[in-house]
Amino acid sequence: MKGKLKFIPVLFFIMMLVVSAVGCSSSTSGGGEVSIGIVLPTKDEPRWVQDEQRFKDALADSDYTTEILFSQGSSAKEKENVETLLNKGIDVLIIAPHDGAAAGAAVEAAKKDGVTVISYDRLITETEAVDYYVTFDSIAVGAAQAQYLVDNASGSGIPLYLYAGASSDNNAFLFFEGAWKTLQPKIADGTFVIANSSEAEGLKDKAELTRDEMGKILGQVTTNWDPNEAKNKAQTHLTAVGADAKGDVAVLAPNDGTSRAIADVFAQDPEVSSYVISGQDAEKASIQYIIDGKQSMTVFKDVRTLVTDAIGMAVDVLDGNTPETTGSYNNGAVDVNAKQTDVIVVDQENVKQELIESGYYEESEFSGL
Repeated sequence: MKGKLKFIPVLFFIMMLVVSAVGCSSSTSGGGEVSIGIVLPTKDEPRWVQDEQRFKDALADSDYTTEILFSQGSSAKEKENVETLLNKGIDVLIIAPHDGAAAGAAVEAAKKDGVTVISYDRLITETEAVDYYVTFDSIAVGAAQAQYLVDNASGSGIPLYLYAGASSDNNAFLFFEGAWKTLQPKIADGTFVIANSSEAEGLKDKAELTRDEMGKILGQVTTNWDPNEAKNKAQTHLTAVGADAKGDVAVLAPNDGTSRAIADVFAQDPEVSSYVISGQDAEKASIQYIIDGKQSMTVFKDVRTLVTDAIGMAVDVLDGNTPETTGSYNNGAVDVNAKQTDVIVVDQENVKQELIESGYYEESEFSGL
């Protein structure tokens, strides 16, 4: 009996060692260190959740492993996520920053560890610790949004409502830069009359704006990419103006989420006869809005290509090759080599061709096509 009592603890100890070893081997992808760490800004927007799955699919047949973490709109959480991934031995970091400047500290820690940093979709600013940037041509996005408003303008004196993304996001400045260059001549000649920004009105005769000047305009018309903030701002603006700033109007909305929110507000104002409103990202909800005539257009940025470019760049680095780039962006500290992806304007005329026939969405996901 005494011998059995001695044997059982020894056997239990051996079993615990085996269980512990199995637990460690499954704690990271593929049972080893993580090759590529990916940090995305939030799970609260459909775009980023879709990106998560696309990244997983892109590496499904690869020998490389990845882990994807979300920062939930917090720069502190973003830095924590990067530190977590560094502790798992990543060689490449793909990061879409919540705040381009605030992300600098996180990527500088990665560079100190010898990790290659790829800024994804949004540029990380004011630091040299960025190796590559995978992006859509953000200036072209803003120009496409504005050109749609111009192409659908009839007559003169059309009230123009300007809205922008978050001042913490460098892309918001690039979108606005592209939009302003296209809109400004039509503001100067009286086709459009700015209805909701005294800063923009004061600069209406200036074809090119400095970043500081754009920052002052964004300070008045930022949505922070938040549909609720966009809705509240649109309500405030329509309440503040008279009937002469309503009627047939044009609205520069920065993305689909804010576009739907702003469109709903304008649609409910009895003094607004019609509106032409921009968007971007080709979100499902906005595609239905376009089909229903409640949103005028969206800029389709085929994220499948962007994800493919980012993963391709990461794999090149891991394989010891130099990634292909097509241009560069100055982030305030250094020129960052970039791979750019084209954008497509989508409205009722071509929505089926560009988004259904291309396989991006299924026709069954929408009504009225």
